[in-house]
Amino acid sequence: MPESKGNSGATPVKASRRHIFLDALRGFALLGVCLANYPEFSLYTFQPDSVAAAMPWAATDKVVKFLQYFFIDGKFYTLFSLLFGIGFSIIISHAAERGADGFRIFYRRMIILALIGCTHLMLIWSGDILLLYALLGMLLPLFRNLSDKKILIVAGIMLLIPIAIDGVCEYTGTFLARYPFEKWWYYAGLYGITEENFGTWLRDAPSYREVSQFLVQGAWERLYEFVDGNRYFKVLGLFLIGFVAGRRKIYADLQSHKKLLRSIAIRGIAVGLPFSVLYAISGVNGHLWGTTMHTILYTVSVYPLGGAYAALLGLFCIAHPDLAMWKWFAAPGRMALTNYIFQSVIGIILFYGIGIGLGASLGLAQTEIAATGVFTFQILFSKIWLRYFQYGPLEWVWRMLTYGKWLKILKSDPHNRQTAD
Repeated sequence: MPESKGNSGATPVKASRRHIFLDALRGFALLGVCLANYPEFSLYTFQPDSVAAAMPWAATDKVVKFLQYFFIDGKFYTLFSLLFGIGFSIIISHAAERGADGFRIFYRRMIILALIGCTHLMLIWSGDILLLYALLGMLLPLFRNLSDKKILIVAGIMLLIPIAIDGVCEYTGTFLARYPFEKWWYYAGLYGITEENFGTWLRDAPSYREVSQFLVQGAWERLYEFVDGNRYFKVLGLFLIGFVAGRRKIYADLQSHKKLLRSIAIRGIAVGLPFSVLYAISGVNGHLWGTTMHTILYTVSVYPLGGAYAALLGLFCIAHPDLAMWKWFAAPGRMALTNYIFQSVIGIILFYGIGIGLGASLGLAQTEIAATGVFTFQILFSKIWLRYFQYGPLEWVWRMLTYGKWLKILKSDPHNRQTAD
């Protein structure tokens, strides 16, 4: 790879070189993330069974919960992780074309993303995933010289390791996440957050001071979730699969990879759908067959079905490349970072006491309706924004800090519909 002094030869990918399918897939993943995250924003996830059972749509909520485990849980963060790996391959190849040090650019990009994720985690929402993505993303260059086959083998091992860890821990009674778990409840107790008021604390918060207290203990809760769920192995494995897909440029020539996409779709559905039924049964019943079996069911349902989602969309794009839906989903996809953070801000406004205060009052079905409405708003907002601007606001800042130069954000011709799309 050619070297250059500074980043004078490095620039972000221009709109003309973007692939609309990749942006649309990112937008589709963003919808799923909104549906997956909003039950926590609405505080429904934290309500005791007795409270959930007393809600007006309780019977419907049980069905929605099952469907959420079946179709949503894990599948869309799988897509985002794959897309992250693809993005890494694009950054490196683009930098190489311009004669810049692609890895220096990439590490700077990851450091900035880590800072954004840390800010999101500590000041806005405890469910942040960006910090973990950034830290694990820094490991990706270690695999750059391996063949695709070797990378996929390593990825498969990474995805299977959580089964082995949970099996050993369940058999021996080991609790690997003890330290973050204890820290979580230490800080919760420090602020008076208990199991009894956990599900209503944010709704009843009269000021941001109480929200920030919840975020402190929430950061430790998030670390506990990552360790207890072996999330780092899962994410890194998916990154590597996405990196291989990016190196092969599957997204750039779907037609040439139609046979591969069809194979992924058929096998993903054949394996993922039946095991998703069992995974959903396990999930709604509190890991009915134990932690290890739940992890096994997660592995054989989430990854195949998540891959099938991407492949099916690819096949649909081949068959119907001119549908308006690609542009509609691509708009929020081009602003994925902004929209991801924006979903958190809207969630606070809708559900916390410092906003409208709807938290702990909506059932799961109502929450998902609200989430769908939020994403619909983001589609419209993104379409309008990109009519006048080249990047989303956070994407603009991220790019400028990455490349160390001022980047023009306004479009020269805001009425040019083709450019805006």
